[in-house]
Amino acid sequence: MRAAIFRNGEIVAGQMAEPKPGPGQVLVRTLACGICGSDLHARHHAPRMVEMAKKTGRPPMDLSRDVVFGHEFCCEIVDYGPGTERKLKPGTHVCSLPALLTPDGIKGIGYSNDYVGGYAERMILSEPLLLEVPDGLAPEHAALTEPLAVGVHAVAKANISGGEVPLVIGCGPVGLAVIAALKIRGLHPIVAADYSPARRALAARLGADVVVDPRVSQPYATWAEHAQMSAAEKAARPPFQAMLPALKPAIIFECVGVPGLLQQVFEGAPRDARIVVVGVCMESDRNEPMLGIMKELNVQYVLGYTPEEFAASLRLIAEGQVDAAAMVTAEVGIDGVAKAFADLANPEAHTKIIVQPWR
Repeated sequence: MRAAIFRNGEIVAGQMAEPKPGPGQVLVRTLACGICGSDLHARHHAPRMVEMAKKTGRPPMDLSRDVVFGHEFCCEIVDYGPGTERKLKPGTHVCSLPALLTPDGIKGIGYSNDYVGGYAERMILSEPLLLEVPDGLAPEHAALTEPLAVGVHAVAKANISGGEVPLVIGCGPVGLAVIAALKIRGLHPIVAADYSPARRALAARLGADVVVDPRVSQPYATWAEHAQMSAAEKAARPPFQAMLPALKPAIIFECVGVPGLLQQVFEGAPRDARIVVVGVCMESDRNEPMLGIMKELNVQYVLGYTPEEFAASLRLIAEGQVDAAAMVTAEVGIDGVAKAFADLANPEAHTKIIVQPWR
C-alpha cells in the first residue's frame, strides 16, 4: 500500500506492507486524516519527542525506522481479524481514538514504528474503540473529531463554575476547538486573540464574541474591558477583595506553544487567573514563578481527551453544533502531504489540511 512516510527527517511518498489485523482488530481504509500541529512539531522536533517519551515512560519512536503520522482520521471498515464481534458491516465509516488495545497495553497510533497512522491507505484499529460515523457526515468533517476533543477536554479541565470570562490566546486549530467548546458550554463573552486576520475571522465564526489583533489592541486590556463586574457583583465582594480591580474571574487558554508565550501570559494575567496550557511548546522555556506567586495564578497543563469526550465530539460535529467545514481549507493525496506541511506555515492560506490517501 502507499503512504506518506516520515523517513530521515522528511516526509516522502512510498510503498509499505499492508497491515494485517490481529485478534480484536479491524483493517480499515483511510478516508480522511487531518494534519495536526503535533505532526508539524514532530517533523521538526522528532528527537525532542523521543527524549520526552523516554522521560515519561512512553514507548519512543525509533527514528532510524519509518513512521507514518496521522491520528485525526475517519476510516471505512474493510475486514476483521480473529476474535472480533463484527457488529459493523464492511464499508461502515468509523472514527476511533488513535490507540490500539494490545496484550502489552495501549499503543499509540501515529507516532509508532509498528502501527501506521492515517497518512497510509490502510491501517489497523481496535474493534472496541470504533465509533460509527452518523450517516451523511462527510469523512473530512468526521476526521475533525480528534482535534475538537482536544478543545472539549481543555475546557473540561478548566473547572468552569460559571461567571468566568475566557481569553483564548492563539486561534489555530487547537484554539478554534477551545472556542467551539466554550461556546457549547455557554460561557460568554469569549475573547480571542491572534495576529492572523484569517484565523480571527474563523474564531468569530466558531463562537468568539470579541476578536483581538495584538498588533492593535493588548489582549489582556481588551479582556478586562469585557470582564467588568456589575454593580451588584462589586457590592457583594468581601472588604479585602473590594480593594482589587472589579473584574470577573479569568480563564486563559494558551493555544500557541512557543517559547516566551507562557511568560507573556503570566505578565498579562489578572490576579487569581486560571491558565490552561493547551499549546505544545517543544523547546525549553522559562517563566518567573514569582509572578505566578504574587498573582496566585493557577496553571493547568492538558493533554488529549477521555473516550467519553471523544465520542461527544463526534456527536457535536454530526449534529451541526460545531462548524467543522469552516476549518477545512484543503485536501491532498499522499503525494501532496510534504507540500501541505510547508503550506501550513502560512496561517492566511490554511487552517486544516485533510489527507485523503485514496486520491
